[in-house]
Amino acid sequence: MAYSLLEEIKNLRKKFNLNQKELAERAGVSQSLIAKIEAGKIDPSYSKAQQILAALNELREKKEIKAKELMNHHITFAKFNDSLKETIKRMKHKSISQMPVMQQEKVCGIISESTIIQKIADHPEKMQYLTVGEVMEEVPPIVSLNTGQKMLIELLKNFPIVLVAEKGDIKGIISKTDLLGRME
Repeated sequence: MAYSLLEEIKNLRKKFNLNQKELAERAGVSQSLIAKIEAGKIDPSYSKAQQILAALNELREKKEIKAKELMNHHITFAKFNDSLKETIKRMKHKSISQMPVMQQEKVCGIISESTIIQKIADHPEKMQYLTVGEVMEEVPPIVSLNTGQKMLIELLKNFPIVLVAEKGDIKGIISKTDLLGRME
């Protein structure tokens, strides 16, 4: 067993404010095994190491910040047939850089500063006549209220926002700024 893994067990145990006995109970192993592993006196079997790490991982998932704690409840939607010019004004007025797009009470896409700039660069003469539906991108990811921070980080690497829903009803929005705000 690698020394770094043994050290990680001790560090994670301390991070979660557990004593050796509490970790042993959660992992289904003896307290003396935890003590010997942490002291570097023995290398645990693969199955024992898995049990200990699974118990620590379960704690990590319980402590992980969830989407419902990160989301912004105030969502500004654009409508599919809204004029692009008016939508830009709304974005500027509300100081937001992207909005989910609704059509017939369903999210059908996203409009962002980036997509607007790209479309205007391609066809500046059409800006006065374009609608949100002609400029929008695909629907952003939609996650449940209990989606963990780790998954949200992965999604926000590739998308400007993530929508949060409960039983198909959009409850909130998470942007990169929302996520970074919780990391301060």
